[in-house]
Amino acid sequence: MVAVVGAGVLVVVLVMVGFAVFGGVGFPEAKYRLRVPAELAGGTFELSADLSGTEGRRIVEENRNRSHVRNPTAVVGSYTGAGEQDGSRLVVSGLYGRFRSPAETRDDMLEGADEAEGATVAVPARDVPVRGSQVTVECMVLTSEQDGMPRNVPMCVWADDNTSASVGVVTDENVYQDPDKVDLEKVARITLQVREEMREPIG
Repeated sequence: MVAVVGAGVLVVVLVMVGFAVFGGVGFPEAKYRLRVPAELAGGTFELSADLSGTEGRRIVEENRNRSHVRNPTAVVGSYTGAGEQDGSRLVVSGLYGRFRSPAETRDDMLEGADEAEGATVAVPARDVPVRGSQVTVECMVLTSEQDGMPRNVPMCVWADDNTSASVGVVTDENVYQDPDKVDLEKVARITLQVREEMREPIG
């Protein structure tokens, strides 16, 4: 199979989402951080580019002076599918530090997608429960033009006291689907795998 969407397109869409954090009272203790591993989702995606030092720096600068964020650090990774996921793309754009309202963090990340250059919201954000998990994941479908054709960019976000990220997963199955038929529960499950594999205790 061939790549279904350019990595650059996916990176731009997700990095442009933004990470404004609002609301809440007080800041939690910093207990967790995010890393950029060589593989994600059980080894089905392999790291092709760690953009934390470039795109990640832009995210940090946007959040450094916000009164609702403490000690922000950003990680951005672009991944290509392996094995059964050959031709797929996964991009994770995350921030870790000390956040005041996880719910507001998720909402603001998703609202930022409305302003992402070259992206249109095709399926509005909604909670996507995953059986066996207590973590709230919200997902949506963006569309982005590439080579004159609209392509889907399904994405999900999570946020907790210390970590937040948007995860975009584009496959040959979902890229040209009717956006309303994209399996967002599948993307949510992958997002929770990504969270499990990227999030690690500090110290």
